[in-house]
Amino acid sequence: MITGTAIAAAAVFALAGCSSDSGGRGGDAGGDAAAGFEEGSVIGVALPDKTSENWTIAGEIFTDSLTEAGYEPNVQYAGSTSPVPDQQSQISTMIQDGAKVIVIGANDAKQLGAQVAEAREQGVTIIAYDRLISDTDNVDYYVAFNNFKVGQDQGQALLDGLAERYPDQTSWNIELIAGAATDPNATVFFDGAMDILQPKIDDGTLNVVSGQTTFEQVQTDKWDPANAQSRMDTVLQGFYQGDTNINGVLSPNDTLARAALQSVTDAKKGPIVVTGQDSEAASIPLIMSGEQYMTIYKDTRKLIAQTVDMIKALAAGETPETNADEDNGSTEVPTFYLDPVVVTAANAVEVYADNDKLAPLTK
Repeated sequence: MITGTAIAAAAVFALAGCSSDSGGRGGDAGGDAAAGFEEGSVIGVALPDKTSENWTIAGEIFTDSLTEAGYEPNVQYAGSTSPVPDQQSQISTMIQDGAKVIVIGANDAKQLGAQVAEAREQGVTIIAYDRLISDTDNVDYYVAFNNFKVGQDQGQALLDGLAERYPDQTSWNIELIAGAATDPNATVFFDGAMDILQPKIDDGTLNVVSGQTTFEQVQTDKWDPANAQSRMDTVLQGFYQGDTNINGVLSPNDTLARAALQSVTDAKKGPIVVTGQDSEAASIPLIMSGEQYMTIYKDTRKLIAQTVDMIKALAAGETPETNADEDNGSTEVPTFYLDPVVVTAANAVEVYADNDKLAPLTK
């Protein structure tokens, strides 16, 4: 049995710092903030999958944190075979079982309209967690990292890393990898990165040799590293023959970064500058050695703590704190954004100092 202390110590995978402001829908929220609810109430948490370390740890922390806060957690993961129907069914069951709040990390953000409408009808408050549920009015709150800034940080880090590793060059060959099209965050990461990189592509500083520069061309189905590696293998075989070398890869997370590194190693190309996200344990040694240039540190403990604070406010009949409004294509959703932290070999020891799982990997 994993203890609360052990889980918290093992779990530093998310963000830091945030500004504060007041906001939210108050009495317009699905759960009617003015009413509140009792200690011991059921809180549902519907998570998308277990394909990344971050989601697995999030489920453990949610279970521990909600229990410590005096609620009855019901944490569910969508299965890998039919994740969307699984998550739809899990959310409907949570509503039927009397959950007062349901926290949803969507597997497919566009496929939950009926479920969140059902929640609204039954007076259940919906908090979108990490991924914004889109094209519906029935989302009450959203809590996440500032994912556009994550992308911008990744784009800038790629430029910085290229200048450091190849100081004698004035232009560099790169390729782009994005996450799954079903994940709304994937496009936000990509758009943030391209906000930084596109001007450098336009002026010739960066050369995407394959010509694959749109999200649709570079997205990775299911965030599956095998899919990313297969595409990179094809790109390298098709466009990097002979003396043509690849200098860098924009990757949206650590899992896909490692896939890109493997593909480049197999092709006997590189070394490359590659970006990442999530501070996965498997990537920290690569960060320290310089094989992976950077990652984004998102302290999952802080993100979940903010989510639990929202739930506590709702239980007390208060309006949760927010600091932004995010357009989901149908309405402006009251949002609390936390800020990401860029990690390279230069600051990893300091950043991970309080993480019992990651700090030893920096030695």
